[in-house]
Amino acid sequence: MVDINPDHGMVSMNTAILIPARMKSSRLPGKPLIKLGNKFMIQRVYDECVKSGLDVYVLTDSENIAALFKENVVWVSEKNYVNGTERCADAIRHKMFDPYDSFINVQGDMPDISQDIIQTTLNKLKWIDDYSVTTMYTNMKRDLQNDPNSVKMILDSDNRALWFGRGMKYGEHHLGIYGYSRDSLTQYPQLKIPKEETIEGLEQLRWLKAGYNIGCIHTEFDGIEINTLNDAIEWRRKHGQVQNFETAQSSAAMHHYLRGDLPN
Repeated sequence: MVDINPDHGMVSMNTAILIPARMKSSRLPGKPLIKLGNKFMIQRVYDECVKSGLDVYVLTDSENIAALFKENVVWVSEKNYVNGTERCADAIRHKMFDPYDSFINVQGDMPDISQDIIQTTLNKLKWIDDYSVTTMYTNMKRDLQNDPNSVKMILDSDNRALWFGRGMKYGEHHLGIYGYSRDSLTQYPQLKIPKEETIEGLEQLRWLKAGYNIGCIHTEFDGIEINTLNDAIEWRRKHGQVQNFETAQSSAAMHHYLRGDLPN
């Protein structure tokens, strides 16, 4: 439970972290079970989130992923959700999530999630009356500006999100973490799916098109989000695990990556 002073205009809340992790990613199927170091990626994300001191749950469609964790921290559903937010919204209807009135959604492809990012999101949630949803962003690296796997965002002067997109060649770099109240998350599946969400493949556009305020917080971030096989190879190279990048990009790597067998 988070203890908040009501005189400061903040709200008291009990927060859990939710990590959606599906095996059928369109850009990189099976990516939660990619080996990064001595751990599967989903284990690495979970372990980092646990350090926050908050309760952490993995929401998945895979018994193979579920088998990596204790039963009381995993929620399994094989429903075909449009995105991770829908998976989170459906999960919190289960009684195991009744104690919580707010949630932080950490994407399962963020092995470099930090305690600072989680704590900053948690702090922003205390002002949930000002924002229906909160999220994080960092400075856009030049080499990512033209990459459609890198999500860009436009802000107003009050750090509210105006738009998110993949094809834009400008804007801030949006990071895959969200905070929301139980009410906001519960309402999400009932919102109309706009054509822009389908075109861009960005779940947060549903909030914007429905008129929700998304409060955004800047953070320093030098990590890697794993959207493609090359991202996984780059993460390994950054951590001293890949010596020959050209070899690692070979078709053999593509064939074997699900076993964690990215070549050196």
